[in-house]
Amino acid sequence: MKTFSFDFISKELFLSSLKDSVKKLNPKSEIRNPVMFITYIGAALTSFFTLQGLFQNNFSWFEFQISLWLWFTVIFANFAEALAESRGKAQAQGLRKLQEDIRAKVVKDGKEINKFASELQQGDIVVCVAGDRIPADGEVIEGVGSVDESAITGESAPVIRESGGDRSAVTSGTKLLSDQLRIRITSKRGHTFLDRMITLIEGAKRQKTPNEIALNIVLAGLTLVFLLIVVALKFYADYSLKAAGQDSSFSVTIPILVALLVCLIPTAIGGLLSAIGISGIDRLAIFHVIAKSGKAIEAAGDADVVFLDKTGTITMGNRMASEFFPVSGVSEKDLANAAQLSSFADETPEGRSIMVLAKNLYGLRSQPFEKEKVKFVPFSAQTAMSGIDFIDS
Repeated sequence: MKTFSFDFISKELFLSSLKDSVKKLNPKSEIRNPVMFITYIGAALTSFFTLQGLFQNNFSWFEFQISLWLWFTVIFANFAEALAESRGKAQAQGLRKLQEDIRAKVVKDGKEINKFASELQQGDIVVCVAGDRIPADGEVIEGVGSVDESAITGESAPVIRESGGDRSAVTSGTKLLSDQLRIRITSKRGHTFLDRMITLIEGAKRQKTPNEIALNIVLAGLTLVFLLIVVALKFYADYSLKAAGQDSSFSVTIPILVALLVCLIPTAIGGLLSAIGISGIDRLAIFHVIAKSGKAIEAAGDADVVFLDKTGTITMGNRMASEFFPVSGVSEKDLANAAQLSSFADETPEGRSIMVLAKNLYGLRSQPFEKEKVKFVPFSAQTAMSGIDFIDS
């Protein structure tokens, strides 16, 4: 049996959703959900009569408990919806944090000055070396390098970016894998690719699926029917007790009728629609599938087979060495040793994978060299190779 985990809810996300659930107590927010709006009105009425009894020395613990449970129901429903919305906000915050963490080396008056990516201006010249992230959208004006754009395009293979031609544009958030580039910033502050993505995510609202809309209509109809029944029940009870000569002021009170109404209407379904969506997202996450909307969850429930055509979607994303193929007359171990030596100066994922493969298969490790006797040839996008030269003394 599979167990479900809620590790995807961080402490910050929980507290933020709890805060938003209180903000959603605004009637303008509650009226969008008819079922919970009726519960909200009922909680307010029950609280009013409870406080009235307190000031008139006629306090009822029973009515006080009804008020607490009604407010708990409303806040819990708000929390479920706020949590669904906060997941999208968390994605935007992650992108914003990524942007804030990027540092840039700005060239000014022949000197390099470290700045945050958010401080860059259009026209600034920045220098990026292997391992750096591109701080902003720009154009390569000097150098050639391989850039990992998988975070933007989804393609795992790095691309060559060089000055001049149609391969000079670089995007903020991508990573330079080799060589050095001098880049002129072409985007204005707050208008980079990452900024547009953040704005798009923050401005998006949770869209209801067709099934959710249809269910809301049914729930609203049932709520209206039960509301009319409970209202009529009050008048019928007063008439019956009065005809029987009994006092109805303590038997059929407004808090009791509100409690009956909330028990009759489909409060659980109306309040937990958002929570159901979150549960669906968590169940898909167990199978390593990420759903970004309620409609995607519904589609996943109808899918039996999924075909993927993009390298890196279900793989590691980087090309990794898996086997050595020596020519005749050369042992595989000798080839592994030579491949490892030629990959010492290759910092790309492919070069690192050759080192790891040689170590795992034959226990080969880095060897000590005297600086005067060897010369490392680092990998570059221009030569598309790396190696080591042994210098005869």
